[in-house]
Amino acid sequence: MNNHEMNYREQEGNSLKDYINLIKINIIPILLISAAGLIVSVLYALTAQNIYKSTTVMKLSKPQGSILEAPLMPEFQDFGSDRFIANEIEIMKSYTIREKVAKSLIDTFHNIGVRDSFYWVLNQDLDLTPDSEVKTVVQLSELLSKIAVIEQKRGLDILEISVESPSSFEAALIANSYAEAYKQQNLTYNRLQLITVKNFLEEQRVDKLNELREAEDAVKKYQEQGGIVVLDEQARALIDLISEFESQLNAAKIEMMSSELTLKLYNEELDRQNPEIKKYIENFAAQKELEQYQTSIAKLTVDKELAMANLNRTNKEQEIAKYYDDKIADLNKKVDKLLEKYEASIFASSPEEIKELTLKKLEEEVKYNAYKASYNELDKIVKNYERRFNQLPERTIDLARLQREREAYEKLYLLVEEKYQEALINEQSTPGNVIIVDQARRATKPSKPNRMLIVLVGIVLGTGMGLGFAFVRNYFDSTVKTPEDIQNKNINLLTWIPEIEGVGSEDHKEFEFIVAKRPDSIPSEAFRALRTRIQFSKIRPDALKTILVTSSTPKEGKTTVSVNLAGSFAYTNKRTVVVDCDLRKPRMHNVFKAQRFPGFTDYFFGQAEYEEIVRTSEIENLDFITAGTIPPNPSEILGSPQMEKFLEKLKSLYDVVILDSPPVIAVTDSEILSRMVDATVLIASANITENDLLEKSVELLTHDHGSFIGVVLNRFMYRSGYGSYYKYYYYYSRPDQKNKKPKAELKS
Repeated sequence: MNNHEMNYREQEGNSLKDYINLIKINIIPILLISAAGLIVSVLYALTAQNIYKSTTVMKLSKPQGSILEAPLMPEFQDFGSDRFIANEIEIMKSYTIREKVAKSLIDTFHNIGVRDSFYWVLNQDLDLTPDSEVKTVVQLSELLSKIAVIEQKRGLDILEISVESPSSFEAALIANSYAEAYKQQNLTYNRLQLITVKNFLEEQRVDKLNELREAEDAVKKYQEQGGIVVLDEQARALIDLISEFESQLNAAKIEMMSSELTLKLYNEELDRQNPEIKKYIENFAAQKELEQYQTSIAKLTVDKELAMANLNRTNKEQEIAKYYDDKIADLNKKVDKLLEKYEASIFASSPEEIKELTLKKLEEEVKYNAYKASYNELDKIVKNYERRFNQLPERTIDLARLQREREAYEKLYLLVEEKYQEALINEQSTPGNVIIVDQARRATKPSKPNRMLIVLVGIVLGTGMGLGFAFVRNYFDSTVKTPEDIQNKNINLLTWIPEIEGVGSEDHKEFEFIVAKRPDSIPSEAFRALRTRIQFSKIRPDALKTILVTSSTPKEGKTTVSVNLAGSFAYTNKRTVVVDCDLRKPRMHNVFKAQRFPGFTDYFFGQAEYEEIVRTSEIENLDFITAGTIPPNPSEILGSPQMEKFLEKLKSLYDVVILDSPPVIAVTDSEILSRMVDATVLIASANITENDLLEKSVELLTHDHGSFIGVVLNRFMYRSGYGSYYKYYYYYSRPDQKNKKPKAELKS
């Protein structure tokens, strides 16, 4: 690759090895954060309050055979069946139920008086008086909506009421009180309606019995007076048919009256709580679309009865029945779908404390309108048959009318009697449609907290946060870290220099000249590798005599690299001189423990002879020249013709000349010198040199065909996450060096 044509490329995607190295580099903060997460989770697990959970299990069943749920007209009995469980759950969540539970809990506390057995019932504030230690009914009612969880179990008619509390006694008490309050509420509503309807049916039963007896007496009296005794077949069939429809008409009328009584109860309650909502519900129930469906159902039902009556027991009865049943079922589905929409709207607009009542009011309004539609259709049929009845022969019409009334009253009475007996049985034997299957019991051990899970989560979160810290730190860290970071920029990497071992304080600065103090150490081997690669960076190694060493910014180790590189060349029997050209912050004299004066600048200004500024080092063949007096114009001195002559003189006297120059980003000194030398080496310090500064430095040194040959990565921590580098250099270290721990960074 041409060293003067650097093309940077984007860094390639990170590999698994990069992530592993990243974790190894940040292993200490990761472990510290993980340990902090573990400690916090353990402390929380040990101090967290125990929470006990109790559950009451109930079975809800839609009442079968109830006078309210099983109407006289069976085709209307499916209204709302699919929404029963969902409605009951919402009723249980209503404010009415919660208010009853709250009152029961407060009464229980006052009866028991043991504070340790309660938590939610009590106010947890300090400085409480005996009158304020217990929450109010409103406060406790609101709280119950949060701590009581009501769920349907696996799609069955089984409901679970679960309550959690720091007190196992209180958790069981709340769950059981909740179930009992709902059961009593359900029972109250059921019995109220049953008693009302039973009383109504009892009155109707007496009335219809009297009417039946009067009709029977009329027939008997007519026959005793010598009237016609036997009706012809045509008259007999007409009487049977018209009496059947009259009984259905009267049944529909009774259903309407029964529904009116139920609606009256609901309306009275709504007038007491929220009068505005009553009219709102009635408007929904009277929607034109819903009325059309109900009228169609009633008409199809009557048509079915007529069709079946006219078949005269043919084999087409099942076919005709199925035809009408399918149509009626389809319309019922449309009614249910429409009701779902109405119920959702009404439920959303109703105050919480009357949600249950509004839904029941809507369902009863729909039933009433259905009965009314049926009544109207039956009335039309009866009137139509009435005209046919009046066309019977005059001699038979009187008896036919009496027979018709008797049969109609008989059928109606039997129907009312059946429903009345059913109402009696329901009232006496059916306590409600709620069965408490399993009462809540005091838990023997807490359900929360799961201390093992908390500790595990703490470990996982702590580790995750530690890893997150490492990745975030790496993301915002724009420094050069590894040799690959340089190579991925398409920049020539000469070698990397590890941290110097053996220098741990200001008292051991002599180890900075590592090739002289510890020639067999790993850093010394790295400097020898650098020497070799510099020698072979040119086609003719003998053409490379002057080498400039610079860096992007201060304190990246360029002075130490310059001195040790010079020592490496001297060990190959090459006469070598290293010159401190950093005329702004010279430091080479400290490495060699020499005086800065006289030096390089003193020779330039004629204040010292050449022989005075050249000094010998402890290594044979290595001389050094210090900076001397710091001048006011370093750039002019380094760019002057005298500097070029000085370099030519050094080249004539030495095999290798190494110049330690200022950072290239800070001043132009290095750019000037790079045009005078055979090779320029840029020093980058791991975890210190910024990527953009490195790229900028390379750009400056390669501009106008400079002498730049590559970068040296200094202070590379090969032990921290870079095992392959460590294994490679470990081979070159002596056994007695492997266990030594002290470290120090290279300084410029």
